[in-house]
Amino acid sequence: MTAPLFRDDAYLKSCEATVVAVNERGGIVLDQTVFYATGGGQPGDRGRLVMDDGTEIEIATAVYDEDKSAIVHVPAEGQSLPSAGSVVTAKIDWDRRYRLMRVHTALHLLSVALPFPVTGGQIGEGEGRLDFDMGEEVLDKEAVAARVNELASGNHEVTSEWITDAELDANPGLVKTMSVKPPRGSGKVRLVRIGKDVDLQPCGGTHVARTGEIGTIELGKSEKKGKQNRRVRIKLID
Repeated sequence: MTAPLFRDDAYLKSCEATVVAVNERGGIVLDQTVFYATGGGQPGDRGRLVMDDGTEIEIATAVYDEDKSAIVHVPAEGQSLPSAGSVVTAKIDWDRRYRLMRVHTALHLLSVALPFPVTGGQIGEGEGRLDFDMGEEVLDKEAVAARVNELASGNHEVTSEWITDAELDANPGLVKTMSVKPPRGSGKVRLVRIGKDVDLQPCGGTHVARTGEIGTIELGKSEKKGKQNRRVRIKLID
């Protein structure tokens, strides 16, 4: 098991950790980490592992292993590998992570401004998108952008809480995404709450602490992707 420190504190930039294993592909498993692993439309963190002697191992991304219990730190090509038992300092590319956090939180607000089932999504550095099952509904881009920016400027607190799998099953309306299932397996599911009643939905990603940190967004190109999918893009502009 890898303890996912980012889940309790998305603002941790580094941590000390012990190398548990190096797999057959050269992936490095730590006992705990600040590296977010790819999932839910959010890419894995980049950064580096710093050895006791100051040697640095560049990490290109982080992913979960097959049973989702360990986080594998994937080195960039040509890196030296540590041995099991080594103590390292794991450091993420914070500027990139923070942009991802801002975009991810803004996409939650987009799902409030457009209250339709979400059929897909992707989070990028400074921009992201959600796909909605909107049917023939007309998209007013200016009104949607204004609504997202209004919610963001309200500086609502963003918090997390946990419910059991059974509680989620009893409240299916909490799940907005049709294609991405809430992270399960431990018997409990993490919910992300924005404000008192702005938004509440299952999510395992990283978010800013208050919506005011998002800044201002604009809507990009909107596309129809089949009968069920209207792709709506957002971009941070400050």
